[in-house]
Formats: sequence, C-alpha cells, structure tokens
Amino acid sequence: MASSASLGAPRVSAARTREEETFVKVIRVVAIALTIGIGMGSAAMADGFKDCTKLAKASWKPASEAEAKAKAAGYEVRRSKVEGSCYEVYGVKEGKLYELFYSPEDLSLKHTIAK
Repeated sequence: MASSASLGAPRVSAARTREEETFVKVIRVVAIALTIGIGMGSAAMADGFKDCTKLAKASWKPASEAEAKAKAAGYEVRRSKVEGSCYEVYGVKEGKLYELFYSPEDLSLKHTIAK
C-alpha cells in the first residue's frame, strides 16, 4: 500500500520537466531560425549600392542619360530606378544580368554587381 505522502504528491514534476525541455528546445530553434532569417535579409539589403552623390535631386542629370551611358558600354538596358542617391540601371551583357550604379551628378559609374 502507498503511503499517504505519495498519494498526495503531484505526479507532474517529471512530465513538466520534459515539457519545459521541449519548450526550451522549440524556443531555441525559433530563435536560431529568426537569426538566420535576419542575417539573410541583411545580406540581401547589403547587395545594393546607395551612396553616389550628396547633390540635391533638383540638380541631378536625367536617368535616361544613365541608361544611354549603359547602352554605350554594351549593355542591353532592361530598366532603371533611383536607389538611395544613385541611378541603378539593370542591364544584360553577354547573357549575364548586371546592376550598374551611376552618380546622377556626373553619370560616373560608381559600382557594378553581376547577378
């Protein structure tokens, strides 16, 4: 026969410990996944080049001139946009996609990324 102390004792301590361990493992996995996700997002954001000029936008040369410069360099221009203080021109050359970053101030090529 069981003693009265063992009858009234809760039997959940071992199960609770396993549940707590499982919870901690799940939290660790989620934390690692978030850290990796944030790290990959940061890497993706670091892909662009954003600092080409300090000149006010009102004084920038037209984006079409940056596109013309890329075409003159042998790129087939797909599109262009403003990225930070740069003109970002997407062009294809020899079958490969490139991102070209031009200064809107003087249309100098500041950075190139092969995709």
